[in-house]
Amino acid sequence: MTTSDLRIGIVGFGHRAQLTDQVHRPGDGSFVAAVLDTAERGRADARERLADAVVTDTFDEFVSAGVDAALVLTPDDQHTAVAVALLEAGIPVFCEKPLATTIADADAILEAAHRTGTRLYVGHNMRHMPVIVLMRRLILDGRIGEVKAIWCRHFVGHGGDYYFKDWHADRRRTTGLLLQKGAHDIDVLHWLAGARTVRVNAMGALAVYGDIADRSDHAGERMEDWFSLDNWPPTAQTGMAPVLDVEDLSQVNMTLSTGILASYQQCHFTPDYWRNYTVIGTEGRLENLGDEIGAEVRVWRRRSHGAGEPDEIHRVAELAEGASAIHGGADDLLIAEFLRFVRDGGRTDTSPVAARDAVATGIAATESIRSGGQVQQVPALPADLVAYFERGQTRALSDGGMLS
Repeated sequence: MTTSDLRIGIVGFGHRAQLTDQVHRPGDGSFVAAVLDTAERGRADARERLADAVVTDTFDEFVSAGVDAALVLTPDDQHTAVAVALLEAGIPVFCEKPLATTIADADAILEAAHRTGTRLYVGHNMRHMPVIVLMRRLILDGRIGEVKAIWCRHFVGHGGDYYFKDWHADRRRTTGLLLQKGAHDIDVLHWLAGARTVRVNAMGALAVYGDIADRSDHAGERMEDWFSLDNWPPTAQTGMAPVLDVEDLSQVNMTLSTGILASYQQCHFTPDYWRNYTVIGTEGRLENLGDEIGAEVRVWRRRSHGAGEPDEIHRVAELAEGASAIHGGADDLLIAEFLRFVRDGGRTDTSPVAARDAVATGIAATESIRSGGQVQQVPALPADLVAYFERGQTRALSDGGMLS
């Protein structure tokens, strides 16, 4: 490590602590100086992996370690308390998605960042996934004309293992999987469309996993302790969570602020695990086949009888040598952008406002499901907060600050 390396703290050393690989690079810009985790297993893992870091279960000792920025990787319902405390302590925050599990909590995080002037970054890594970046570039280049509709089908083939055996399955902890899992895709839909959702209606059900009688308390365990591709078919799963009251099948219709119509389908018991986006414009449509390295984005720009051959095929490039394959290399780019933001500020591809809007949309959609499909309005963030974050988290001249 060097004196110019950023001292990074990690709060919550569980599954998503895989980001340690991207942030702990002594001598190359940053290293992990402190870890805060209330679970002994998390602290033990941190000590084994980061011999020189301060590892603690108290917030005060964590802050006293003198970190320059912190990654909040706790379970979703703990994001707000930790993120707000760090922002108030003047420590720039990377908050894993979803930003929060209620709209009020998401707004509280943004308000704390605005009030304190401390930098806030939200870990929507799909904005850095090569397949998403490619689709957005084709849209901005006008390859399909003006966007009018976007559809996403999310085949969550690992859903039974990832989300129905621990706290994710309890709506008191997550609200629902349209928020916890769907926040990724809702944010991408908004980014590709260049607009936010203003109203939704949705249908959903606990169609499969609620009927499984075999339940287990996995306290102290993690997903990797029980995950296996051999857990198939879905009805043969065992060890489901004691509390299991979130939907495993959902369908959402969205009206965006520009009039674009969008839809999102999420199923947690498919055999395959990937996302398919279709974007339709006034001059064509595009669609991805696969969502990792080697995927294709196909573009249709002419009429045809039946299923015509695409007019263009764009392939997602291979990773650069040494890059992490996780999420198609997106985690490397995500952390690089965060570290640059901590050092220099400025605008980023990820957006706290968009992260909040993804939360608000997921919550409204879940409320629609649980109200029998009634249309729900998605509340907008106050205009002053939107303006602050759109300026790259700098004060307006009228507030005594400098415009970026």
